[in-house]
Amino acid sequence: MRKPWIVGSLLAGVLLLGACSDPVSGPQEAPPSPAPPQVSATTTHQRAPASPKAPAVAPRVLYLGDSLAMEAQNVLGEQLRTDLAATYTSAPYSGTTLCDYLEGTGKRSLVPAADKAAALVRTRHPDYVVLQFWGNAWPYTWCMDGITYDASPQRYFARYRADLRRLTGQIADAGGSRRPKIVWVLQGPDPITPDRVRRVNEMYERRAAASHDVVSDAGAAVSPAGARYTWSQDLPCTAYEHRHAGYCTDPGRDRTALHLGKDYLHFCLAPTTSAPRPCPARSPGIVRIARAITRTIAEQVRAP
Repeated sequence: MRKPWIVGSLLAGVLLLGACSDPVSGPQEAPPSPAPPQVSATTTHQRAPASPKAPAVAPRVLYLGDSLAMEAQNVLGEQLRTDLAATYTSAPYSGTTLCDYLEGTGKRSLVPAADKAAALVRTRHPDYVVLQFWGNAWPYTWCMDGITYDASPQRYFARYRADLRRLTGQIADAGGSRRPKIVWVLQGPDPITPDRVRRVNEMYERRAAASHDVVSDAGAAVSPAGARYTWSQDLPCTAYEHRHAGYCTDPGRDRTALHLGKDYLHFCLAPTTSAPRPCPARSPGIVRIARAITRTIAEQVRAP
């Protein structure tokens, strides 16, 4: 008998305004201290129809990240359940970066202790930990100690690299003999600081190679063909979007919208709100990202 599906839906009590954005578009001060969540890694139980391609052993997947993960969490969960019959837990918090999910720092954080990466690995025992972080580049979260990309790129990248190593180590230690494989999600283009995102993605790739983990280039799915780091408001519709009503948002031009208005970072085609939430609108960019992550995990699950 298959195990029950576990879907975590966390709405952190922090403002979403520019939650993962770059220095030129984000606030210059850290947010007020968030109220403690009423629940931690809350769960619902639901069975999804098994895909004929589902693996014999269903993977257990934990999804952590910032506002990009917050908006995508429900779509990714549905994709993983449908394609891989996965057991799924999500615990994203808007405005966060890697250090928010570290244990033992002694610093204020946007993530409560029960939802730190290592804590959830110990309680949920995932096979895969999917990490999706834009790379908080301005002082929205306290744990970055005021280090910003615009003020000091060298310090920013050095700190980010150190946090990559530390978070990988804590997840590995928490997993023990059942160490989960980490899936680092590569990010899409940034029209303001394209080189920063490119270098952050390169750090994910190097860390994955060094620790025998993997990357999922979901960012390529929201980039123009042949122009990986060129930002675009919309892209040509895919075959999948043509087959599913409403996902090719402008069929007359054979284009589908990725972003809403001037929000160049997020992929939810509904306005952001003060209370972070999973995206409530059909959003092609989120579906593209979720399908890319699911394909990466499927390749790992089915590997000989």
